[in-house]
Amino acid sequence: MRFSLVLSLLRPVGPVVVGVSLGFTLSLLSVTWVEEPCGPSQGSLRDGGLEQQQQGGQGNAARKPNSVPGGLGTEPEQNWEPRVLPYKPPNPGKAAKKTIRTRYISTELGMRQRLFVGVLTSKNTLHSLAVAVNRTLGHRLERLVYFTGTRGRKVPHGMMVVTHGDERPIWNMYQTVKYVLDHYVADFDWVFLVQDDTYMEAHRVSHLASHLSIDTLLYMGRPEEFIGGDTQGRYCYGGFGYLLSRALLLRLQPHLESCRNDILSARPDEWLGRCIIDYTGVDCVAEHEGLQYHYFELGKNTDPEKESDARFDAAFTVHPVLDPAQIYRLHRHFARVELERTYQEIQQLQLEIQNTSSLSADGELSATWPTGITPPFQPKTRFEVLRWDYFTEEAAFACVDGAPKCELRGADAADVADVVAAAVEELNHRYQPVLHVRKQQLLNGYRRFDPTRGMEYTLDLQLEMVTQKGYSRSLAKRVHLLRPLSEVEIIPMPYVTEASRVNVILPLTAPERDYAARFLEVYAAAAFENAENAVLTFLFIYDPFEAQQVSQNDVFGAVKARIAEYERRYTQVKIPWISVKTDAPSQIKVMDIISKKHPVDTLFLVAGVSTEVTTEFLNRCRMNTINSWQVFFPIHFQGYNPTIAFHNQPSPLSSLDLVRDAGHFDRDAFNEACFYNADYMAARTRMASDAQDNEDILETMDIYDLFVKYSNLHVFRAVEPALLQQYRPHSCNPRLSEEQYHRCVQSSLEGLGSRAQLAMVLFEQEQGNST
Repeated sequence: MRFSLVLSLLRPVGPVVVGVSLGFTLSLLSVTWVEEPCGPSQGSLRDGGLEQQQQGGQGNAARKPNSVPGGLGTEPEQNWEPRVLPYKPPNPGKAAKKTIRTRYISTELGMRQRLFVGVLTSKNTLHSLAVAVNRTLGHRLERLVYFTGTRGRKVPHGMMVVTHGDERPIWNMYQTVKYVLDHYVADFDWVFLVQDDTYMEAHRVSHLASHLSIDTLLYMGRPEEFIGGDTQGRYCYGGFGYLLSRALLLRLQPHLESCRNDILSARPDEWLGRCIIDYTGVDCVAEHEGLQYHYFELGKNTDPEKESDARFDAAFTVHPVLDPAQIYRLHRHFARVELERTYQEIQQLQLEIQNTSSLSADGELSATWPTGITPPFQPKTRFEVLRWDYFTEEAAFACVDGAPKCELRGADAADVADVVAAAVEELNHRYQPVLHVRKQQLLNGYRRFDPTRGMEYTLDLQLEMVTQKGYSRSLAKRVHLLRPLSEVEIIPMPYVTEASRVNVILPLTAPERDYAARFLEVYAAAAFENAENAVLTFLFIYDPFEAQQVSQNDVFGAVKARIAEYERRYTQVKIPWISVKTDAPSQIKVMDIISKKHPVDTLFLVAGVSTEVTTEFLNRCRMNTINSWQVFFPIHFQGYNPTIAFHNQPSPLSSLDLVRDAGHFDRDAFNEACFYNADYMAARTRMASDAQDNEDILETMDIYDLFVKYSNLHVFRAVEPALLQQYRPHSCNPRLSEEQYHRCVQSSLEGLGSRAQLAMVLFEQEQGNST
C-alpha cells in the first residue's frame, strides 16, 4: 500500500526527473576535462618550425567548446582598447572647397557612348559624296565627323568637318587617328572609319558594335594581304570600312608617332594595318565570336533594285559608290529591306504572344488587340473615363476654344484623312482579290487619346464592295483602329544652366500702383535677401493727362519713394525705372522700348503687378527658356475671391495655398513670359510687314500671339506651381482684340470662385430673398 501510494505520487513528476537527469548527463559529456590556455602553450614556433602536440595530440581536444584558439604568433595577453580620434573642426577663417561636379552625370559615372563614325573625304568630294553620306547617316548615328586634308571656304550645312591642312594620304590618316584619340576615345567604345565613296548601313554596324565586348582588342573589316614587304598578317581594306575597339586604340596611342616615322606605305589603310600589327599584334578579322562582318563590292551601273545576290542585302557596307544619286538609291533599298524585316519580326512576335496566351490563366482572352500593344486604360472612377470625340470628314464636335462645332483643318484634317485611307487599305488587303473596297463616305467617326497606348479610332464607313465579275453593293461597316505610341526617345536639347541673369520687367499703370508695394515686398524676400542673379526694372506707363501733371502730382511718386527705400536698405541693389507716355498701352509697345535698351542675349521675365516672384520660379524661368529654341509662358495659380471662397468663414491670413478650394490655374491669362531678347527681336522683325499694313495689330496682339504667329520657336506653355497670385479685381481694356478681351473677361469671371462656391452664395441669396 505504501509503495503504491509513493509510486502514485511520483508518477506525475517522473518524466521531469528523467529529463533533468538526461540533460545533466549530456552536458557533462560535452564539457572537456582539461582547460586549454588562451595562448599557444602547446603549439608554438620554435626554430622556424611548429613543435608537435604532446599527449598523443590531445591538446586541441581539451579546448572549451566555445573558445577560440590563438593564432600562430599571437601574444598570450593583448589589451584591445578603442583608440579615440579627436574631432578637428574646419578652420572657420578658411573658405571650404566647393565641390566641382561634372557637366553630365554620364561623365561622373564613367558611361560612354557606343559608336563613333569618321568619314574620310577630300576637297573634291566634300560637297557631293560627303553630303549624300551625311543625309543618309547623320540622323542615325551618335556622332559623325568628316576628315579631309583641305577644303574650300564654305562648309556644307549640318556637317562637322575637321581639316588637317595637307593632302598627303598617310599624313591625313595619322592626323585622323590622332584626332580621334585626343577628342573621342574617352567618350566612345568603338570607332568606325569609312570612306565617303562607301555606303554604310548604320543600323547594322551599330547592332554589330552593341554585341561585341568593349575590352576586346579588335580590328574588324575586310582582311587584305599586304603588298610586298615582310609584314605578317593582314590589314583591313579601307573601302569597306573597319571597326576599331577603344582598347586597341589606347594600346596603339603611345606608338602612333613611331608608326608615322618608321612605317612607309603608299596606302593609308595599309599603313594603319602595319602600325596595328607591329605594335599590338592584332590582325584584321572578318569574324569574331560568331559575328560576321558583311560587305559587298558593287559593280558599275548596278541597279540596287535588281541585285539578286544574297550578300548584297546582308551587307554592312557597299563599295565603291561614285555617284551621290547612287547613295540615295542604296539608302532607299536598304531602308525598305530593314522595314520589311522589322514587319516580319513584329508578325513573328505577335504569333508567339497569341500562342503563349492560351497557356495563361485567362486563356486567349489575355491577349489584347492589337497584339503586343499595351491594353486599354481601365478607369477606376467616373472621373477617369476617357472621352470620345465625334467628328466627320468636314467638322469636329469637340473644339479647343469650347465651340460645339468647328471646321477640320491642319493636322486634324490630315489625321482623319490618313485614318480613313488606312482603314480602306487594310480592308482591301484582307478581301482582295475576291472583293475590292471603295470608300463612299464617312458616316460617323470617334477618337480618343489613351495615354497608355495612343490614339484610338472608331469609324462607321459607307463602302462599295465590288466583286471580280463587276457586281457591286453598298454597305456600312464599323472598323476600329489604333495609332500606337512609338518608342520613347530623348530629344537633344541645348545645354542651359541656372546661372543666367534674369531681367524682370514690371509694366505698371496708374490703377495698379497700389499693388506695387506688395510686389516689392515679395520680390525683395526672394531676390534681394538671397542675392539672386536678377535685375528688376519698373516701367511706369503714364497717359497723356498724367504725364502733364507729373511735375506737380506724380501718380507714381509713392512707388518711386518705395524703390528708393529698398535701394537704401539693400546697398548692393539698384532698381532702374523707365517712364513711358501712351494712351493705349500694350505688351508689344512696352517690349519695343525695353528691347532697345538691352543686349540681344538678355533673358527677360515679363511680370504682372500681382506676380509673386520666388527663387524656384526664377530657376524654372532660366531652365525652360532656351535661346533660339524655346520660350516659356507659365500658367500661374490664381486665388479665388476670399469673400466667396471662404463665405461665412474667416479667410486665412497666411499665403495662398495650392489647394482646390483656394484657387485654380488660370489658363486664360498670359501676363508672365520668359524669353530672350534675340528671339523677341527676330519675331518682331517678321511682324514688321504686317504692322505696316495694319497699325492696330500692335495694340491688339500680345507677346504670346507674337511668338505663336511670327516665330518658329517652341512655345512652352505649362502650369507653374511656384507662381501664386492673390485675388484682386481688375478691369479689361476695351481696346484689346476681341479674342484677348474675351480671355480677360473669362479670366476675371473664373477667378471669382469655383462653381460650388458660387452656387452656395447664390443659394443663400435666394434663401434670404425668399424669407
